[in-house]
Amino acid sequence: MANQVVTRTYRARICNYSQVREDLDSLGFAASKLWNVGRWTAQRIWDACGQIPGANVLTAYLKNHERYADLHAQSSQRVLQELGEAFRSWYGKRENGNENANPPGYRKHNGDHPRSTVTFKQAGFKHDATNNRIRLSKGANLKDDWADFVLCEYDVIGPIGRTIETVQQVRTVYEHGVWRLHIVCRVEVDARDAPGDGVAGIDLGICNVAAVSFGDEAVLYPGGALKEDEYWFRKERAKCDDSMSAEADRLDRKLTARRTHFLHTLSKDIVQRCVDRGVGTIVVGDLAGIR
Repeated sequence: MANQVVTRTYRARICNYSQVREDLDSLGFAASKLWNVGRWTAQRIWDACGQIPGANVLTAYLKNHERYADLHAQSSQRVLQELGEAFRSWYGKRENGNENANPPGYRKHNGDHPRSTVTFKQAGFKHDATNNRIRLSKGANLKDDWADFVLCEYDVIGPIGRTIETVQQVRTVYEHGVWRLHIVCRVEVDARDAPGDGVAGIDLGICNVAAVSFGDEAVLYPGGALKEDEYWFRKERAKCDDSMSAEADRLDRKLTARRTHFLHTLSKDIVQRCVDRGVGTIVVGDLAGIR
């Protein structure tokens, strides 16, 4: 076996939650407000010249905006990159014939901003592996002084004793009413030798979730089950009087679990078919329009 470096994302609980919750809320709200500023700016440019600006253009245009300084510069940049990715995904869906696809909307519901995910890149966090702590940077507008930051004590969700090293970035994610840390690391693993020299191509889609070509044959994985789940759960969720109720949250969790199970089962089947056919290389098609 050869050693291989891969990227892994670990979810972690925040142990000192009561101490950092308000700060994390303020960062999440700030990300939503910046998204909305970017969305409004993109709409204005779109109406004026018929083109939607990319993430780099939006970043250059808004870097002096008041909301940009609510977050660390790299975090603000990532918010606008996500907006650009959402627009590109919408383009792709329209080009693939999905006329019902809508452009990304504003992050606001009944006058309230949701808690958006905030990404912290290398300059925006500091990791203390010895004490299981991560220090997250605030934007200038949210700091009380130059030394003001969010210090999170974390506990990795998973096998006991797992250590976190070589952290590449950190995301604060609001999951089912609580903040979690998603810690992205570079990890060295023992890579098994490839089962063969064969090549398989995989195209991801909507009607067919995946189409796998082995050269002499192809296997289709229909997405009907996912569509049926989406339709049923959205219909049931619409019956909830409050979109933030316990029942709505239960339906969201169940849909997520079913979707995750479907995709894990599909992935496992594809990998096993590749092993059985001596495939050593898998090529995945362009993901535009699939998000």
